[in-house]
Amino acid sequence: MGIPVLILGESGSGKSTSLRNFEQGEVLIFNVANKPLPFRKQLDTVPNATYATIGKEMQKKGYKTYVVDDSQYLLAFEMFDRAKETGYGKFTDIALRFRNMLDFVIKQMPNDVIVYFLHHVETSDTGKIKAKTIGKMLDNQLTVEGLFSIVLLAVTDGTTHKFITQSDGYTTAKSPMEMFPLEIDNDLKAVDKAIREYWNL
Repeated sequence: MGIPVLILGESGSGKSTSLRNFEQGEVLIFNVANKPLPFRKQLDTVPNATYATIGKEMQKKGYKTYVVDDSQYLLAFEMFDRAKETGYGKFTDIALRFRNMLDFVIKQMPNDVIVYFLHHVETSDTGKIKAKTIGKMLDNQLTVEGLFSIVLLAVTDGTTHKFITQSDGYTTAKSPMEMFPLEIDNDLKAVDKAIREYWNL
């Protein structure tokens, strides 16, 4: 049983930068939007990643840590591709494909594999910060955060970057008891180590 982990944050909040302490060979990054990494270090990357390429590379089982960078674009790009379709069926299809990807991680990957989904946020009508989707029609089909046991929120004040590990009532951040302090450095390699130690992976 693989472990999916959701990393939420605004653009510029430090989600991709949190990868900076990994070394080449330790992580495979699926670059959905094909953006360059925000640091000079070279890491193993699959450009223009799609559901198909993500599944194909994960089946090779060559890494213990994977990252899907800008995972919300898996939803958005499919919505653009199907923009001319009418009816509600496409929203169910789009939600199902995202859910199937997570099911593959959970059910098909080895127990010591962790897959991080770096995902943009939006603010709901009630003022809560949540995972960005493609609108209420898809939200009615899929609550993204509900598919994850760990949801970290990347935040910045312009000078420092950190992860929030628990909700204050206005976010969807969550993590198991005593896995993390309330706030931690935005270092995904340190997060990876903490998760593995907590669950004895």
